Amino acid sequence: MSFEKRPETKLVPVPSTNIVPERDVDKTPILEARNLGIDFGGLTAVDDFNMGIGRTEIAGLIGPNGAGKTTVFNLLTKVYQPSRGTILLDGTDTHGMNTIQVNRSGIARTFQNIRLFNNLSVEDNVKLGMHNQINYSTLEGVLRLPNYWKSEKRAHEKALQLLSIFDMQGLAHAKAGSLPYGAQRRLEIVRALATNPKLLLLDEPAAGMNPSETAELMENIVKIRDAFQIAVLLIEHDMNLVMGICEGICVLNFGKIIAKGTPSEIQANPAVIEAYLGKKKEDDAK
Repeated sequence: MSFEKRPETKLVPVPSTNIVPERDVDKTPILEARNLGIDFGGLTAVDDFNMGIGRTEIAGLIGPNGAGKTTVFNLLTKVYQPSRGTILLDGTDTHGMNTIQVNRSGIARTFQNIRLFNNLSVEDNVKLGMHNQINYSTLEGVLRLPNYWKSEKRAHEKALQLLSIFDMQGLAHAKAGSLPYGAQRRLEIVRALATNPKLLLLDEPAAGMNPSETAELMENIVKIRDAFQIAVLLIEHDMNLVMGICEGICVLNFGKIIAKGTPSEIQANPAVIEAYLGKKKEDDAK
């Protein structure tokens, strides 16, 4: 299935090896990964990874299976601590931070495998994303004092507002585990948004979705970026989705970056074509 082609965003260099959308060039990139790498025993999984993301950019990280894409996500969110390199989030070095601290600093993510609390309601799953925003004490919660109820009311209203992005507010009281697969995917994105991120990492958000759901997801990712004025970095195998909404794309192969650029530049890049399709037979015969 093909999607309507969007006008490409002009990408410009910033003081590093990175490129960001022209509209973001006068602002500090929301994320900069510099010479990032990690080793597992004697195996180098990611090496010399450099990437910058503009403050309102929708960026893509693509590559063949096993290229190291999810490992990069795990490095950015400190599931793994890097063996080397630097990660700057909104200009702040995240060295020494753990996953909770990185989340509080502004990175939220979804996962390849859905991680919802299936026995909780849809609304409660979203509220769990607001854990950093609780402003009542344990005592006020236990005794159900007025400040607790005010906070709960605010959380309820925000949860419904976020669910309305995907027109899911009517499912607020349903159990998360009872939702169809595509709806669970959308709920996971909503829960990530509930943390008030500056950067949203989406790991294969269209996995398991039909073409209609994928087209709707594309529109909603753009809608989220515009409404919240945040950056989005996604890993995705659906090239129609990637080429349809990503402004800058980084291609990874065997843990190393082999190309960066706009969708049209990436589609025409010989190294990218070779990584996905292999060398042509005539080349092998030379």
